[in-house]
Amino acid sequence: MSSNPVAETVSSLMPRAKEELTALVAFKSVADFDQFPRSESVGAANWTAAALRAEGFQDVELLDTPDGTQSVYGYLPGPEGAKTVLLYAHYDVQPPLDEAGWVSPPFELTERDGRWYGRGAADCKGGVLMHLLALRALKANGGVPVHVKFIAEGSEEQGTGGLERYAEQHPELLAADTVVIGDAGNFRVGLPTVTSTLRGMTLVRVKVDTLEGNLHSGQFGGAAPDALAALIRVLDSLRAEDGSTTVDGLAADSGWEGLAYDEEQFRRDARVLDGVQLIGSGSVADRIWARPAVTVLGIDCPPVVGATPSVQASARALVSLRVPPGVDAAEATKLLQAHLEARTPWGARVAVEQIGQGQPFRADTTSPAYQAMADAMAVAYPGEEMQYAGQGGSIPLCNTLAALYPRAEILLIGLSEPEAQIHAVNESVSPEELERLSVAEALFLRNYAAG
Repeated sequence: MSSNPVAETVSSLMPRAKEELTALVAFKSVADFDQFPRSESVGAANWTAAALRAEGFQDVELLDTPDGTQSVYGYLPGPEGAKTVLLYAHYDVQPPLDEAGWVSPPFELTERDGRWYGRGAADCKGGVLMHLLALRALKANGGVPVHVKFIAEGSEEQGTGGLERYAEQHPELLAADTVVIGDAGNFRVGLPTVTSTLRGMTLVRVKVDTLEGNLHSGQFGGAAPDALAALIRVLDSLRAEDGSTTVDGLAADSGWEGLAYDEEQFRRDARVLDGVQLIGSGSVADRIWARPAVTVLGIDCPPVVGATPSVQASARALVSLRVPPGVDAAEATKLLQAHLEARTPWGARVAVEQIGQGQPFRADTTSPAYQAMADAMAVAYPGEEMQYAGQGGSIPLCNTLAALYPRAEILLIGLSEPEAQIHAVNESVSPEELERLSVAEALFLRNYAAG
């Protein structure tokens, strides 16, 4: 990186940032308290609050949100008459999945091959550190030129909407001229990218019942309706032969106009096995950024080990549906529910329960904040021009903020580039990306204040 006082300061702060990320990653802050102790999330929230206080933030609070989790809020005043910028990240993380698949323990930040491995290192505890590094660099080089509101969510990965509901109940709390969401990622390492669209999502639990209790498959199999077989059939109805998502009444033919995603690059990023085809039709960008996508996240059924020769009386699954901008998530939920109910075979009893929901998002990339970010990224990433990409994932808070503050400009950046493998085993963050994006954010705040 070229000589720049802000960049030099961030570089000098990186060893401290690694120590702090190590401490934050150590909290098993999965906001599913049936699986992980609530105390782990409380510990991560308290760590974040203490970090804000140490940076001079005022009014630091742990906000009790309606879903039973906590978000961390703080306010750092800037010069009189300055603009206000809201910085967002989340400290909750996905479960580690199969811990045996991790090369190093998931909650111990471990350096390997030039990357830092650990659950949440990129998504999104690294985002918390990115914001802190940017602010520290500005404080060391003339001061922070804007008013800063900082919010770290405690349940983003669960999709339970706690912070969204809290913001709606306290509409002045997060009001800002511009919002920087630190929960996205560059298209690839070294290519500065802002995310201009997000798919929304709905999450439902579907339960199928056919019998009063399990039956012996030899005595009753062949006539007794198998609930697990019925569930498999209804889940299979959500995909066409080529793997495209097919929910009755839901359009699935939109196209993406913007940064192209090379198919071979996608295969490498997604680690698709040799000989296995990609699913769906259209370009890769169409499929992951502009069209709906259904995923069966889990099925409750007997495990292979210990299974008995039984016809199953009941089975259930957790189903996620991602929906692109232009589709209302609530309407998509109704269509998904109607589809599941209509496609359940044999008159089996079916119950569909909504678990979570978030609207899709499209940013206004013509706003002054985007130019300020483009100029900042050109310095942080010499020789590279800022790109615009979509993201298949969902950040439901974006639409809540856009509705509450329609004049606010919303930018999405972050550390979740493809090599980070967020949500999978062996999640990692590139320290070079953390450094460069922290520089970019600091310079953005300076550019934006002067604009």
